[in-house]
Amino acid sequence: MANLTTLAVSPRAKAGKGAARATRREGLVPAVIYGGKQEPSIISIDPRVVMKELHRGGWQSRLYSLDLEGGAVTALLRDVQLHPVSDAPIHVDFQRLSAGVKVHVQVAIEFTGEEKAPGIKRGGVLNIVRHSVDVLVDPENIPEHFTVDLSKLDIHDNVRWDDLEGTAGIVPTLKIPNFVIASVAAPTVDAEMEAEAAAKAAAAALANAKPGAKKK
Repeated sequence: MANLTTLAVSPRAKAGKGAARATRREGLVPAVIYGGKQEPSIISIDPRVVMKELHRGGWQSRLYSLDLEGGAVTALLRDVQLHPVSDAPIHVDFQRLSAGVKVHVQVAIEFTGEEKAPGIKRGGVLNIVRHSVDVLVDPENIPEHFTVDLSKLDIHDNVRWDDLEGTAGIVPTLKIPNFVIASVAAPTVDAEMEAEAAAKAAAAALANAKPGAKKK
């Protein structure tokens, strides 16, 4: 299993809007752990802990260990509701995980070798199509991220799903075979110069084709 990040949580005695407001008055965020064919667990968590996780990359696929009475629960952080004015967290949803039951997660992509890519050295422009990929995966095999090496890309080359590292046993939800992750496009300046040259050539050809045009 991927590394677990332990979060300190506390049980709450009651559910409902009134109890949630009381939890917030205490400086905590009301939260719930659902799934795993069990009754939801009603908990609270420190808002500073929530914001720290949101500011870290890849929290959508990070596995959390939540210590509750009766034992630790392995879960995914599924949703954080933020206050519309202050952006402070006001509610958190965790999904309880069960071994052998695949889950839908969003896994971030880590790009390496950009500074070595021949196409980029020649002025090409890196076009990142996807910064993450939605996948179906067993909780035991959830990766923290996928990795892709850009170091051999030349202009007009691309990297695809099959080029990612860390995808063994993982199924993307996108139903496009071997979809593109990133590519290196031709330099913008070169493209503009080629278009301008083509336009001038076309204008010259049109002028020469007119009756009475002088031949040089």
